Amino acid sequence: MKPLASLITRRCILPCKPSGTHRHLLGLISVAILFGAGVLSASPPAHAQQLFIGDTASSANLVQEFNGSSGAYRGVFVPSGSAGLDGPMGMIYTNGELVVVNQNVHQSYNGEIFRFDGKTGTFIGKLVAYSDINAPFAPRGIVRGGPDNAFYVADLGSDCASQGNIKVYNDAGAFAGNLDRSGFASGFFPRGLVFGPDGLLYVSAIACPTADKRDLLAGYILRFNASTKAFVDVFATNQTVPDLHRPEGLVFDKEGNLWITSFRASASDSDKIPKLNGKTGALLDKLVLSAPMTPRAYAQAILFGPGGKLYIPISGSDSSTAGQLRRCNVKTKVCDIVAPAGNPLQAPYYLIFKNSDPATLGYGGNE
Repeated sequence: MKPLASLITRRCILPCKPSGTHRHLLGLISVAILFGAGVLSASPPAHAQQLFIGDTASSANLVQEFNGSSGAYRGVFVPSGSAGLDGPMGMIYTNGELVVVNQNVHQSYNGEIFRFDGKTGTFIGKLVAYSDINAPFAPRGIVRGGPDNAFYVADLGSDCASQGNIKVYNDAGAFAGNLDRSGFASGFFPRGLVFGPDGLLYVSAIACPTADKRDLLAGYILRFNASTKAFVDVFATNQTVPDLHRPEGLVFDKEGNLWITSFRASASDSDKIPKLNGKTGALLDKLVLSAPMTPRAYAQAILFGPGGKLYIPISGSDSSTAGQLRRCNVKTKVCDIVAPAGNPLQAPYYLIFKNSDPATLGYGGNE
């Protein structure tokens, strides 16, 4: 198994599970159970509706498929442990393939990047194998874009002495270098990334991932120039946006605003998804996932889908919410439960539509 510092990427960098039997409150969110029911009168083509979600539960380690428009469960797309899948993280759909980050959570070796047939889920091969000297140690998010249409992977790193990187690989999986993080003074431990409307690469990062040293309140959104690999600036932090704690998944809406997963700072805080002004980084609004003093319900990654709805896979300690897939109207904050708690999802993290742009993750982009 990997040393403790790397396991923290799964077990403690994520909000740890608290005890308690209080019933979960949805706070500001109204919820309707619509699992398997059609809700949109004008649906996009069937192939565009395909939604893939990685389940990181130790008893799962697979990728599930849903009809994102109707909510219908389509079954297992990538079987449990396929080709050694152990901790599916970031995913993109590109060139007819589902590309999945494999963190190898319970292994002593590095993470890797798998390629699966986009129609059948059959394992094709490894874009990057753990045996590669430049394989990411603890990979999280992945996107594909930039000047060379390269793969960009957020590697969290192993401990405080070994910071993370944004690793770049070409279309054959050959290592093309790291982004230059030297201009960022604080420790660099990246989790999620996405290309923004301005063409820059936006990266979510946290403080040192070792449990006894990390700042539990720290959160950063950084910007990089993919063409030069240079650090541009700090777009937002928990100092400029007090709700920004331990961010991971991030995605822009059609208006250019940035939505980011964020975890509560204390029992009196809420798990939420802040909405930032895409140009200034100022806090505009937030979507609350679990209310203070209640069992946790949080999200590692988020994605916009059909009808401009925000798709949110829920993790946490509450059996009444863990494993839900919520679909939210970000203007009204009304959410449907597309998949109920615990069935078929247990610990869902990253997700991707077949029709999501692999660079911006925006719905309706390139296949």
